[in-house]
Amino acid sequence: MMETQGAHDLDTFGAIKSILLQLMLPFVVGHLSRPLIGKWVDRNKKIINKTDRTSILLVVYVAFSEAVAEGIWQKIDAMSILQIAVVSCVLLAIVLVINVYGSRWLGFSKEDEITIVFCGSKKSLANGVPMANVMFPPAVVGVLVLPLMLFHQIQLMVCAVMAARYARRSKAHKQE
Repeated sequence: MMETQGAHDLDTFGAIKSILLQLMLPFVVGHLSRPLIGKWVDRNKKIINKTDRTSILLVVYVAFSEAVAEGIWQKIDAMSILQIAVVSCVLLAIVLVINVYGSRWLGFSKEDEITIVFCGSKKSLANGVPMANVMFPPAVVGVLVLPLMLFHQIQLMVCAVMAARYARRSKAHKQE
């Protein structure tokens, strides 16, 4: 059970403004600058990918570090973590089933199905942690993003298995 130390007044306009500045502005600027820097980005994909992954790793590290510093392991017991993991698995399974069978029912190609399955199940820590930092007091952010951190790890493991399975199917289909 999570308890906060008193009410936290949320400045809704300020929170929306902060989220827009931290998440949407870089997205829009990046897309608008594509004609100017697109060729450089294409030539330097390795550097861009490493930078992208490193920034996400840093966001996760900072969130996890803050959670540990705030005493997350004294606030959440092993049973609660297990319950969060089980709920995360159930939610991921529901989303994946809907994405797989929905894309097939709608008649998408196998390539589109794969895209829908992987993109439709992503819940990004890179977006969730900054939003939580804006919307909630620092003392509770770690506890609040713990389910997101667990879901993300479970999603990565499950989707890695699914990607290997899709690759085997594709290889077998090409050999036929």
